[in-house]
Amino acid sequence: MSQAPMRPPLDNDMWRLIGLDIDGTLMHWGGGISPAVVSAIEQVRMCRNHVILATGRNIVGTMPVAQALGIRRGWAVCSNGAVTVRLNPASPGGYDIVETVTFNPRAALELIREEMPDAFFAVEDLGVGFRVNREFPMGELEGRQRVVESFDDLAHEEATRVVIRAPGQDVSHFDDLVHRIGLNDVTYAVGYSAWLDLTPPGVSKASALEALRRQLGVYPDHTVAAGDGNNDTEMLKWAGHSAAMGSAPEHVRALADEVLASVEDDGILPLLQRLIDPDRLAVL
Repeated sequence: MSQAPMRPPLDNDMWRLIGLDIDGTLMHWGGGISPAVVSAIEQVRMCRNHVILATGRNIVGTMPVAQALGIRRGWAVCSNGAVTVRLNPASPGGYDIVETVTFNPRAALELIREEMPDAFFAVEDLGVGFRVNREFPMGELEGRQRVVESFDDLAHEEATRVVIRAPGQDVSHFDDLVHRIGLNDVTYAVGYSAWLDLTPPGVSKASALEALRRQLGVYPDHTVAAGDGNNDTEMLKWAGHSAAMGSAPEHVRALADEVLASVEDDGILPLLQRLIDPDRLAVL
């Protein structure tokens, strides 16, 4: 796919909203973010841009990344759009929860359990971690894991996000399963591995970013988004200008206005640099 040129810098009096995925976009697969990317994000923010982390991570997993990037104030979209927080260093944990969207996960959990009785199940415990049927491997979930006594304990409350992990299964099996059992009342995203994220109906990173765009008074054409995964597709379609990482699946790359290099090569960096207005920096 040929790369589309970025729109020229906007007038300094105009704000932009930039939604950035974390894992595979900003953060290398080894868990680090390069100093060059950290510096570029700081300069983008100095140019009167709203830089908003938009991630499948929960709050517990998002806040250390925001801190590493020097983002102390602003907004973050977590749990694939089901949770929006306002960063506030004066608040406990450095954030305030401003929006949550929930759903009843029981029907989806029961359907998937019938098909995959040996799967790992996790239901987000907001601001804490997850309730799980058994512990996930170390490093796969952010926050505390609390093993529940029965399957009913997972499904009895409204939830913002549900994670299903099925060792030994591939992504195509999950895709087939979701269509076959008719998970029409939830939004789902299938990961690179045998990993399925469920969020409430109609909820995505795009839906949360759109609410923030309206709140902040940013024009639709002044929105930018970058991502690499299935859970980024709606965000890429939503943005005025979208960029997919070179390591993204082909169908994700096809949705974007431009394709960047891989995350390991800091492919996000040229996009960030084009969002920096030297004239604006010069007067600060």
